[in-house]
Amino acid sequence: MIELIELEQYCNRLLNAADFEDYCPNGLQVDGGRASIQQIATAVTASQAVIEAAAEAKADLLLVHHGYFWRGEPSPLTGVKGRRIRALINSATSLMAYHLPLDAHPELGNNRMLGDKLGCAKAAPLNKGLIWQGELAGEAPAAFADRITNVLGRKPLFIEGHERAIQRVGWCTGAAQSAIVEAAAAGLDAFVSGEVSEATTHLARELGIHYFAAGHHATERYGVQALGQHLAEQFGLTHRFIDEINPV
Repeated sequence: MIELIELEQYCNRLLNAADFEDYCPNGLQVDGGRASIQQIATAVTASQAVIEAAAEAKADLLLVHHGYFWRGEPSPLTGVKGRRIRALINSATSLMAYHLPLDAHPELGNNRMLGDKLGCAKAAPLNKGLIWQGELAGEAPAAFADRITNVLGRKPLFIEGHERAIQRVGWCTGAAQSAIVEAAAAGLDAFVSGEVSEATTHLARELGIHYFAAGHHATERYGVQALGQHLAEQFGLTHRFIDEINPV
């Protein structure tokens, strides 16, 4: 068991949250009222279904990658947002969220974990940024697409950029399809992200780089699980991952 404020401070330090200029506040977003934390639920997004599942599991804390209070969104706690926050408070479940800090962490982050899951050798950040790169042993694009399908349980959308096998691959989880330009400039053979835009097809073909859209949710399932498991082991807590299926 650990005090909520101590757990937030630990996560802030662990993830270097203060170093990021993010699109949302990182750390504690909703104080559910329980000062001490014993049971943690983790999920990619704090949706209504996830909140209800966390409450049913009697979680003291819901820890997510996608929380609330995004830059530019309406401030009033009405509609969907109002119902979600009311459900958290009524169930005495606190909400903590880490966005870019959880993408970037070198050991527990979404990009680190995705590279490990896909079996990419020599995985490391590209230019010390959010894009990561690694090596494959001259893998055919179709074989790499099958690898993604087997690991993530979701068939990626593949856009062919050239006829070569894949030696160097880059990736950035979530909605990072625009980073294909930086990946191509670094000489990578392929780039993996979660989402795809209309422009991505043309960029992949014209830049000469394979592109795999593997799903926003699917590529970002692993960082929050790793963080939750780390906290459970560090402080003797119980941890449950809630996977609300999302095809996007």
